[in-house]
Amino acid sequence: MEAAASISELEDNLSRPTPGVREALGQMPGDIIVLGAGGKMGPSLARMARRASDEAGIRRRVIAVSRFSDSRVLSGLASAGVEAISCDLIDEEQVARLPDAPNLIYMAGTKFGTTGNEPQTWAMNAFLPGACCRRFRKSRIVAFSSGNVYGLTEVASGGSRETDEPSPVGEYAWSVLARERVFQYFSGSLRIPVVLIRLNYACELRYGVLVDIARQVQAGRPVSLSMGWFNVIWQQDANAMVLQSLSQAAVPARILNLTGPKTLRVKDVAEQLGKLLGRDVTFEGRESGSALLNNSSEAYKLFGPPTVGADRLLGWIADWVMHGGADLGKPTHFESRDGRF
Repeated sequence: MEAAASISELEDNLSRPTPGVREALGQMPGDIIVLGAGGKMGPSLARMARRASDEAGIRRRVIAVSRFSDSRVLSGLASAGVEAISCDLIDEEQVARLPDAPNLIYMAGTKFGTTGNEPQTWAMNAFLPGACCRRFRKSRIVAFSSGNVYGLTEVASGGSRETDEPSPVGEYAWSVLARERVFQYFSGSLRIPVVLIRLNYACELRYGVLVDIARQVQAGRPVSLSMGWFNVIWQQDANAMVLQSLSQAAVPARILNLTGPKTLRVKDVAEQLGKLLGRDVTFEGRESGSALLNNSSEAYKLFGPPTVGADRLLGWIADWVMHGGADLGKPTHFESRDGRF
Protein backbone atom coordinates (compact mmCIF):
# COMPACT_ATOMS: atom_id res chain seq x y z
CA MET A 1 0.00 0.00 0.00
CA GLU A 2 1.33 3.41 -0.99
CA ALA A 3 0.90 6.71 0.82
CA ALA A 4 -2.34 8.55 0.06
CA ALA A 5 -2.15 11.70 -2.05
CA SER A 6 -5.70 12.90 -1.34
CA ILE A 7 -8.47 12.55 1.22
CA SER A 8 -10.37 10.16 -1.04
CA GLU A 9 -7.28 7.93 -1.37
CA LEU A 10 -6.76 8.10 2.39
CA GLU A 11 -10.36 7.13 3.09
CA ASP A 12 -10.01 4.25 0.64
CA ASN A 13 -6.86 3.03 2.41
CA LEU A 14 -8.38 3.30 5.89
CA SER A 15 -11.44 1.27 4.90
CA ARG A 16 -9.67 -1.36 2.76
CA PRO A 17 -10.36 -4.80 4.28
CA THR A 18 -7.51 -7.12 5.11
CA PRO A 19 -7.79 -10.82 4.22
CA GLY A 20 -8.44 -11.55 7.89
CA VAL A 21 -11.47 -9.24 7.96
CA ARG A 22 -12.90 -10.75 4.78
CA GLU A 23 -12.53 -14.22 6.22
CA ALA A 24 -13.99 -13.31 9.62
CA LEU A 25 -17.01 -11.45 8.28
CA GLY A 26 -17.50 -14.06 5.57
CA GLN A 27 -17.98 -16.70 8.27
CA MET A 28 -20.18 -14.55 10.53
CA PRO A 29 -23.92 -14.31 9.92
CA GLY A 30 -26.11 -11.28 10.51
CA ASP A 31 -26.16 -7.52 10.25
CA ILE A 32 -23.60 -5.22 11.88
CA ILE A 33 -24.53 -2.04 13.74
CA VAL A 34 -21.91 0.52 14.80
CA LEU A 35 -22.97 2.80 17.65
CA GLY A 36 -21.11 6.10 17.90
CA ALA A 37 -19.91 5.83 14.30
CA GLY A 38 -19.52 9.56 13.65
CA GLY A 39 -16.13 10.00 15.31
CA LYS A 40 -12.56 9.70 14.04
CA MET A 41 -12.58 5.92 13.44
CA GLY A 42 -16.25 5.08 13.01
CA PRO A 43 -16.82 6.03 9.37
CA SER A 44 -13.82 4.10 8.04
CA LEU A 45 -14.60 1.09 10.25
CA ALA A 46 -18.21 0.97 8.98
CA ARG A 47 -17.05 1.25 5.38
CA MET A 48 -14.53 -1.54 5.94
CA ALA A 49 -17.31 -3.76 7.29
CA ARG A 50 -19.37 -2.99 4.18
CA ARG A 51 -16.49 -3.65 1.78
CA ALA A 52 -15.38 -6.86 3.51
CA SER A 53 -18.93 -8.23 3.49
CA ASP A 54 -19.35 -7.44 -0.20
CA GLU A 55 -16.00 -8.95 -1.11
CA ALA A 56 -16.84 -12.08 0.89
CA GLY A 57 -20.17 -12.37 -0.91
CA ILE A 58 -22.20 -11.91 2.28
CA ARG A 59 -25.46 -9.98 2.12
CA ARG A 60 -25.98 -7.97 5.30
CA ARG A 61 -26.90 -4.53 6.49
CA VAL A 62 -24.10 -2.40 7.89
CA ILE A 63 -25.69 0.34 9.99
CA ALA A 64 -23.84 3.37 11.37
CA VAL A 65 -25.47 5.27 14.24
CA SER A 66 -24.45 8.67 15.59
CA ARG A 67 -25.68 12.23 15.96
CA PHE A 68 -23.79 12.95 12.72
CA SER A 69 -23.26 16.68 13.17
CA ASP A 70 -21.27 16.69 9.89
CA SER A 71 -23.56 16.02 6.92
CA ARG A 72 -20.54 15.09 4.80
CA VAL A 73 -20.01 12.01 6.96
CA LEU A 74 -23.62 10.98 6.36
CA SER A 75 -23.35 11.36 2.60
CA GLY A 76 -19.99 9.57 2.50
CA LEU A 77 -21.38 6.58 4.35
CA ALA A 78 -24.45 6.45 2.14
CA SER A 79 -22.35 6.49 -1.01
CA ALA A 80 -20.36 3.54 0.38
CA GLY A 81 -23.50 1.48 0.94
CA VAL A 82 -23.62 1.97 4.72
CA GLU A 83 -27.01 2.79 6.24
CA ALA A 84 -26.63 5.86 8.46
CA ILE A 85 -29.11 6.64 11.23
CA SER A 86 -29.04 9.91 13.17
CA CYS A 87 -29.63 9.19 16.85
CA ASP A 88 -28.83 10.75 20.20
CA LEU A 89 -27.70 7.63 22.03
CA ILE A 90 -28.27 9.14 25.47
CA ASP A 91 -32.01 9.24 24.62
CA GLU A 92 -33.33 5.76 25.42
CA GLU A 93 -36.49 6.30 23.35
CA GLN A 94 -34.37 6.94 20.25
CA VAL A 95 -32.18 3.94 21.04
CA ALA A 96 -35.29 1.74 21.40
CA ARG A 97 -36.24 2.55 17.80
CA LEU A 98 -32.91 1.39 16.36
CA PRO A 99 -32.95 -1.81 14.31
CA ASP A 100 -31.81 -5.07 15.85
CA ALA A 101 -28.49 -6.57 14.75
CA PRO A 102 -26.67 -9.66 16.05
CA ASN A 103 -23.26 -7.92 15.73
CA LEU A 104 -22.61 -4.62 17.49
CA ILE A 105 -19.53 -2.39 17.55
CA TYR A 106 -19.79 0.07 20.44
CA MET A 107 -17.72 3.23 19.85
CA ALA A 108 -19.74 5.79 21.82
CA GLY A 109 -18.00 7.78 24.54
CA THR A 110 -16.49 11.07 25.66
CA LYS A 111 -12.83 11.93 26.16
CA PHE A 112 -11.93 15.45 25.10
CA GLY A 113 -13.71 18.11 27.08
CA THR A 114 -13.90 15.82 30.12
CA THR A 115 -12.35 18.41 32.43
CA GLY A 116 -15.08 20.87 33.37
CA ASN A 117 -17.81 18.62 31.97
CA GLU A 118 -17.51 15.61 34.23
CA PRO A 119 -21.24 14.78 34.61
CA GLN A 120 -21.67 14.50 30.81
CA THR A 121 -18.56 12.32 30.64
CA TRP A 122 -19.87 9.90 33.25
CA ALA A 123 -23.31 9.78 31.64
CA MET A 124 -21.80 8.89 28.27
CA ASN A 125 -19.09 6.55 29.54
CA ALA A 126 -20.86 4.81 32.44
CA PHE A 127 -24.65 5.13 32.05
CA LEU A 128 -25.00 4.67 28.29
CA PRO A 129 -23.29 1.23 28.12
CA GLY A 130 -25.90 -0.24 30.45
CA ALA A 131 -28.79 1.20 28.43
CA CYS A 132 -27.30 -0.19 25.22
CA CYS A 133 -26.67 -3.61 26.78
CA ARG A 134 -30.33 -3.85 27.78
CA ARG A 135 -31.44 -2.75 24.32
CA PHE A 136 -29.07 -5.08 22.44
CA ARG A 137 -29.05 -8.02 24.84
CA LYS A 138 -29.30 -10.46 21.92
CA SER A 139 -26.19 -9.10 20.17
CA ARG A 140 -22.51 -9.95 20.46
CA ILE A 141 -20.67 -6.75 21.31
CA VAL A 142 -17.19 -5.37 20.68
CA ALA A 143 -16.85 -2.28 22.90
CA PHE A 144 -14.11 0.31 22.65
CA SER A 145 -12.22 1.02 25.86
CA SER A 146 -8.82 2.64 26.38
CA GLY A 147 -5.35 1.76 27.59
CA ASN A 148 -5.77 4.73 29.96
CA VAL A 149 -7.45 2.36 32.43
CA TYR A 150 -4.02 0.88 33.23
CA GLY A 151 -2.37 4.09 34.30
CA LEU A 152 1.33 4.77 33.93
CA THR A 153 3.70 1.84 33.62
CA GLU A 154 7.48 1.57 33.48
CA VAL A 155 8.86 1.80 29.95
CA ALA A 156 11.10 -1.21 30.56
CA SER A 157 8.04 -3.39 31.25
CA GLY A 158 7.07 -3.52 27.57
CA GLY A 159 3.61 -2.15 28.30
CA SER A 160 0.55 -3.14 30.28
CA ARG A 161 -1.04 -6.54 29.65
CA GLU A 162 -4.66 -7.63 29.91
CA THR A 163 -3.97 -9.39 33.22
CA ASP A 164 -2.63 -6.22 34.89
CA GLU A 165 -4.79 -4.53 37.50
CA PRO A 166 -6.31 -1.22 36.34
CA SER A 167 -4.91 1.91 37.95
CA PRO A 168 -6.65 4.80 36.17
CA VAL A 169 -5.55 8.41 36.57
CA GLY A 170 -8.10 11.21 36.18
CA GLU A 171 -11.87 11.25 35.70
CA TYR A 172 -11.76 10.24 32.05
CA ALA A 173 -9.83 7.05 32.79
CA TRP A 174 -12.05 6.26 35.78
CA SER A 175 -15.18 6.72 33.68
CA VAL A 176 -13.76 4.38 31.02
CA LEU A 177 -13.11 1.75 33.68
CA ALA A 178 -16.74 2.27 34.76
CA ARG A 179 -17.77 1.61 31.14
CA GLU A 180 -15.87 -1.67 31.24
CA ARG A 181 -17.41 -2.69 34.55
CA VAL A 182 -20.92 -2.04 33.23
CA PHE A 183 -20.26 -4.14 30.14
CA GLN A 184 -18.78 -6.88 32.32
CA TYR A 185 -21.83 -6.82 34.58
CA PHE A 186 -24.35 -7.11 31.77
CA SER A 187 -22.23 -9.68 29.94
CA GLY A 188 -22.54 -11.88 32.99
CA SER A 189 -26.13 -11.11 34.02
CA LEU A 190 -27.67 -11.15 30.52
CA ARG A 191 -25.20 -13.65 28.98
CA ILE A 192 -24.06 -11.15 26.33
CA PRO A 193 -20.81 -12.11 24.54
CA VAL A 194 -18.51 -9.08 24.83
CA VAL A 195 -14.97 -8.05 23.91
CA LEU A 196 -13.48 -4.92 25.50
CA ILE A 197 -10.85 -3.27 23.27
CA ARG A 198 -8.25 -1.31 25.21
CA LEU A 199 -6.89 0.90 22.43
CA ASN A 200 -4.01 3.36 22.40
CA TYR A 201 -3.39 4.97 20.01
CA ALA A 202 -4.92 4.75 16.53
CA CYS A 203 -3.37 7.09 13.97
CA GLU A 204 -4.01 8.17 10.40
CA LEU A 205 -2.61 11.06 8.36
CA ARG A 206 -4.99 13.72 9.73
CA TYR A 207 -5.05 12.71 13.37
CA GLY A 208 -3.03 10.96 16.05
CA VAL A 209 0.06 11.24 18.24
CA LEU A 210 2.44 11.12 15.28
CA VAL A 211 0.46 13.85 13.53
CA ASP A 212 0.55 16.01 16.66
CA ILE A 213 4.33 15.72 16.82
CA ALA A 214 4.73 16.31 13.07
CA ARG A 215 2.60 19.47 13.20
CA GLN A 216 4.61 20.80 16.13
CA VAL A 217 7.89 20.14 14.33
CA GLN A 218 6.62 21.68 11.09
CA ALA A 219 5.48 24.82 12.93
CA GLY A 220 8.73 25.14 14.91
CA ARG A 221 6.99 24.63 18.26
CA PRO A 222 8.78 22.78 21.07
CA VAL A 223 7.78 19.16 21.51
CA SER A 224 6.84 18.12 25.04
CA LEU A 225 8.79 15.26 26.61
CA SER A 226 6.46 14.94 29.63
CA MET A 227 5.00 11.69 28.22
CA GLY A 228 8.21 10.53 26.63
CA TRP A 229 7.07 7.18 25.21
CA PHE A 230 3.97 5.88 23.44
CA ASN A 231 2.46 3.20 21.21
CA VAL A 232 0.62 3.76 17.94
CA ILE A 233 -1.25 1.69 15.37
CA TRP A 234 -2.30 2.57 11.82
CA GLN A 235 -6.05 3.09 11.84
CA GLN A 236 -6.72 0.60 9.05
CA ASP A 237 -5.02 -2.11 11.12
CA ALA A 238 -7.01 -1.08 14.19
CA ASN A 239 -10.28 -1.19 12.22
CA ALA A 240 -9.43 -4.65 10.89
CA MET A 241 -8.61 -6.10 14.31
CA VAL A 242 -11.73 -4.61 15.88
CA LEU A 243 -13.97 -6.18 13.25
CA GLN A 244 -12.21 -9.52 13.61
CA SER A 245 -12.74 -9.28 17.37
CA LEU A 246 -16.45 -9.94 16.87
CA SER A 247 -15.51 -13.62 16.60
CA GLN A 248 -13.83 -13.43 20.04
CA ALA A 249 -16.83 -12.14 22.02
CA ALA A 250 -17.33 -14.22 25.14
CA VAL A 251 -19.10 -14.57 28.47
CA PRO A 252 -17.62 -13.33 30.74
CA ALA A 253 -16.40 -10.35 28.73
CA ARG A 254 -12.96 -10.74 27.19
CA ILE A 255 -10.32 -7.97 27.27
CA LEU A 256 -7.95 -7.34 24.37
CA ASN A 257 -5.25 -4.70 24.12
CA LEU A 258 -4.86 -3.03 20.74
CA THR A 259 -1.87 -1.00 19.59
CA GLY A 260 1.32 -1.27 17.58
CA PRO A 261 4.21 -3.58 18.52
CA LYS A 262 6.86 -0.92 19.19
CA THR A 263 7.41 1.35 22.15
CA LEU A 264 8.25 4.66 20.49
CA ARG A 265 10.29 7.43 22.08
CA VAL A 266 8.94 10.95 21.56
CA LYS A 267 12.43 12.46 21.27
CA ASP A 268 13.52 9.97 18.60
CA VAL A 269 10.27 10.32 16.64
CA ALA A 270 10.47 14.13 16.68
CA GLU A 271 14.06 14.12 15.49
CA GLN A 272 13.23 11.67 12.69
CA LEU A 273 10.30 13.86 11.63
CA GLY A 274 12.58 16.89 11.78
CA LYS A 275 14.88 15.26 9.22
CA LEU A 276 11.97 14.27 6.98
CA LEU A 277 10.42 17.76 7.19
CA GLY A 278 13.68 19.68 7.01
CA ARG A 279 13.08 21.39 10.34
CA ASP A 280 15.13 21.93 13.49
CA VAL A 281 13.53 20.36 16.55
CA THR A 282 13.30 21.79 20.06
CA PHE A 283 11.96 20.18 23.21
CA GLU A 284 10.42 21.18 26.52
CA GLY A 285 9.91 19.31 29.76
CA ARG A 286 11.67 16.26 31.13
CA GLU A 287 11.41 12.66 30.01
CA SER A 288 10.09 10.17 32.54
CA GLY A 289 10.70 6.45 32.85
CA SER A 290 6.95 5.71 32.86
CA ALA A 291 4.18 6.22 30.31
CA LEU A 292 0.80 4.96 29.14
CA LEU A 293 1.92 1.86 27.26
CA ASN A 294 0.08 -1.16 25.94
CA ASN A 295 1.22 -4.69 25.06
CA SER A 296 -0.90 -6.24 22.27
CA SER A 297 0.79 -9.62 21.92
CA GLU A 298 -2.50 -11.44 22.63
CA ALA A 299 -4.25 -9.68 19.75
CA TYR A 300 -1.36 -10.52 17.41
CA LYS A 301 -1.70 -14.21 18.30
CA LEU A 302 -5.30 -14.05 17.14
CA PHE A 303 -5.08 -11.72 14.14
CA GLY A 304 -1.42 -11.39 13.19
CA PRO A 305 0.71 -8.24 13.51
CA PRO A 306 -0.22 -4.85 12.02
CA THR A 307 0.51 -4.44 8.32
CA VAL A 308 1.93 -0.90 8.59
CA GLY A 309 4.92 -0.21 10.83
CA ALA A 310 5.84 3.02 12.58
CA ASP A 311 8.70 3.95 10.21
CA ARG A 312 6.47 3.66 7.17
CA LEU A 313 3.74 5.65 8.88
CA LEU A 314 6.21 8.40 9.83
CA GLY A 315 7.17 8.78 6.17
CA TRP A 316 3.53 8.99 5.11
CA ILE A 317 2.69 11.60 7.74
CA ALA A 318 5.74 13.74 6.98
CA ASP A 319 4.83 13.74 3.29
CA TRP A 320 1.20 14.58 4.07
CA VAL A 321 2.10 17.46 6.39
CA MET A 322 4.81 18.80 4.07
CA HIS A 323 2.33 19.03 1.20
CA GLY A 324 -0.37 20.78 3.20
CA GLY A 325 -2.62 17.79 3.82
CA ALA A 326 -5.82 18.28 5.79
CA ASP A 327 -5.93 18.01 9.57
CA LEU A 328 -8.95 17.07 11.69
CA GLY A 329 -8.01 19.73 14.23
CA LYS A 330 -8.35 17.31 17.15
CA PRO A 331 -5.09 17.12 19.13
CA THR A 332 -4.74 13.96 21.21
CA HIS A 333 -3.26 15.62 24.34
CA PHE A 334 -1.30 12.40 24.73
CA GLU A 335 1.35 14.30 26.71
CA SER A 336 -1.04 14.65 29.69
CA ARG A 337 0.20 12.68 32.71
CA ASP A 338 -2.56 13.78 35.11
CA GLY A 339 -5.45 12.34 33.09
CA ARG A 340 -7.00 15.75 32.41
CA PHE A 341 -8.41 16.04 28.88
